[in-house]
Amino acid sequence: MKFQSMVLLTVLCGLQAGVGFAAEPSVAGSAEKGQAKAGTCVACHGVTGTSVNPEWPNLAGQHETYIKRQLTAFKNDQRSNVLMTPMAKPLSDEDVADLAAFYASQKPTGTLEAEPSKVALGQKLFRGGDVAKGVAACASCHGPNGSGNPAAGYANIKGQHAVYTVAQLKAYRSGTRQTDPNQMMRNVAASLSDEQIDAVAAYIQGLR
Repeated sequence: MKFQSMVLLTVLCGLQAGVGFAAEPSVAGSAEKGQAKAGTCVACHGVTGTSVNPEWPNLAGQHETYIKRQLTAFKNDQRSNVLMTPMAKPLSDEDVADLAAFYASQKPTGTLEAEPSKVALGQKLFRGGDVAKGVAACASCHGPNGSGNPAAGYANIKGQHAVYTVAQLKAYRSGTRQTDPNQMMRNVAASLSDEQIDAVAAYIQGLR
């Protein structure tokens, strides 16, 4: 019951997704305009948002709300990255909305697979969490196939590069990334071992 209650609390807290997030622009985005503005993004994220470098995230099919919040967080120094911060600083609210609309409209084209030796542990954590450590299942917020929940501000993580996911989970664990509402991701990552992080990231990479 304690574990189930914690999962319920996590989901309920997620309804307050604005807490802890940078407020995303309220203007409506144009995918067509976003495509024209994405020229400087191509080097890292690919022409349609599918990155060829595992250190950089795939953006194709990501929720508009999530992209808006992350770009705004980089712009407002609530999230820091040596490459992304200077790219986000000059963006207007309209630019952010247009870029988000463009990448959300793209179809993921990656064919990444999970490392077989890590699938069992990764699947267990993703679907059921770790009861002994009080860690909620990833699926409770990100859905059974990792497609996320745009209304609650939960990212679409299916097919994401394992290298990138590992880096973000460790950033949450160390507290260097704090863009999660109510410290939800930091609380989860704080209890995960390196082995568990590697396994769940590998499993997420293979989700479709």
